[in-house]
Amino acid sequence: MYIPRRYEEKDKEKIHSFIRENAFGILISTKDDVAAGTHIPLLLEKDTDGRDVLMGHISRGNEQKFALTDGAKVLVIFAGPHAYISPRWYTQMNVPTWNYIAVHVYGTVKIVEGDELHAALRRLMDHYEHPMPQPVKVEEIPEKSYNENFRGIIGFKIYIDEMQAAYKLSQNRDEESYHHVIRELEKGDDVAKGVAEEMKKKANFE
Repeated sequence: MYIPRRYEEKDKEKIHSFIRENAFGILISTKDDVAAGTHIPLLLEKDTDGRDVLMGHISRGNEQKFALTDGAKVLVIFAGPHAYISPRWYTQMNVPTWNYIAVHVYGTVKIVEGDELHAALRRLMDHYEHPMPQPVKVEEIPEKSYNENFRGIIGFKIYIDEMQAAYKLSQNRDEESYHHVIRELEKGDDVAKGVAEEMKKKANFE
């Protein structure tokens, strides 16, 4: 990913936190010079050897399965809040732009089956059910329904080889413009307000 130096984020823990908060990623692979992408939730975890991995699964009906083999190289894109920035929000007129946060993860695939996949699915479900008023456990799903769905997926983990993070948040603007952009974004929808909050964090003020 092209990232001008001023927008590059290198803090590993901060990037990990972003991935966990924006875990619905786009899995991209290539086979025979044809690219494929699937939108899926992925859990960032530690493997038994201590390496960082992304755990996930896709449907057996998904043609991308042919590219997901042991040792295959893939890209996962995690997107955060983003918003249009108007030239009128600067102290001096300039071109419009877009503020955003995005993380690219490059990794190596390992197919997961059997008990390991069952356990991974349990963790995924527990993770998203935990905040619910009445969390559902895997044991509550009818066995026939669970087994039919289990046979219809392919599980995998992605060993993380490299992470690239872009936090493009008007760092190239003067202080007055920076604060004005925040105020204008706070008038927008929830996504724009999310960008404003990230800009506040970057500026180290409440």
